[in-house]
Amino acid sequence: MNPKMSAGEAGPSRAKPSWLISQLQHMKRDRQFLLMLLPCIVFYILFRYGPIYGLIIAFKDYSVFEGILGSEWVGLEHFRTFFSSNDFWLLFKNTLLLGLYSLLWGFPFPILFAILLNEVRNKRFKKSVQTFSYLPAFLSIVIICSMVIDFLSPGRGLLNQFLQWIGLEKIYFMIAPEWFRTIYVASDIWASMGYEAIIYLAAIAGINPSLYEAAKVDGAKRWHLMRYITFPSLLPTILVLFILKAGSMFRIGFEKVLLLYNPMTYEVADVFSTYVYRKGLIERDYSFAAAVGIFEALIALIMLVAANLISRRMGGKSLW
Repeated sequence: MNPKMSAGEAGPSRAKPSWLISQLQHMKRDRQFLLMLLPCIVFYILFRYGPIYGLIIAFKDYSVFEGILGSEWVGLEHFRTFFSSNDFWLLFKNTLLLGLYSLLWGFPFPILFAILLNEVRNKRFKKSVQTFSYLPAFLSIVIICSMVIDFLSPGRGLLNQFLQWIGLEKIYFMIAPEWFRTIYVASDIWASMGYEAIIYLAAIAGINPSLYEAAKVDGAKRWHLMRYITFPSLLPTILVLFILKAGSMFRIGFEKVLLLYNPMTYEVADVFSTYVYRKGLIERDYSFAAAVGIFEALIALIMLVAANLISRRMGGKSLW
């Protein structure tokens, strides 16, 4: 027998490392990176996945003294109570409108700001505008809301002083229900526009400069460059961020609404998250509040899946 032939025949039949051994080898190779990732994994296990167990109180008549397992099982009673209450449709309408207005008005602004800022040729002016635009992102939501309240104050607010200067009457913005949604959306745009524009500016920086040079040779103007090169190149980034925005459209920021609203504006400002806060922490109806929170999370999940599906069919881009 030819020893070379026998060696060749025996080669393919040799036992290969199993999948588990291969994974262990990869883990050993990347152990430094895995150790860096460990705190993040522990955080999510303790503070994201661990508390999911507590959602069972939405199906029980929870008592602090009897505990989660010892409380009486009531099934879907809290959900039926919530859906049949007068608060349900009011909360649904307010949450949907605030999220929809924030998406329709707040989402395009960072895109337009990034494209326009990219067209500025004066580098010093460009950097100054960009710096001032994302400064609000470094301020806490409490400071942002305090600035908004002071700016709109009927006594010393700059806007009301301007209205008086041009001969108009003061407007009590913070207690006027018709102004709350405008204030919420406008302040959200002001606080997040510059920070979110950084993502689009980074995407613009990655566009091949030869595309612009070729278009200029063909006689394209700046408007044509923005329309036919910059915006199409940004479209994949826009679609991904749109999916994330649409998925969180129903998860209105709890802190901001809580700091800006008052009993005079409850009819237009009260959303699911603030309702859960009042029912759970103030009225101590923990089971009912958990049921409302689960419903809000399910709606947000449906919105995320729907936005991902629409984006995949229309633009060919999706998160999964």
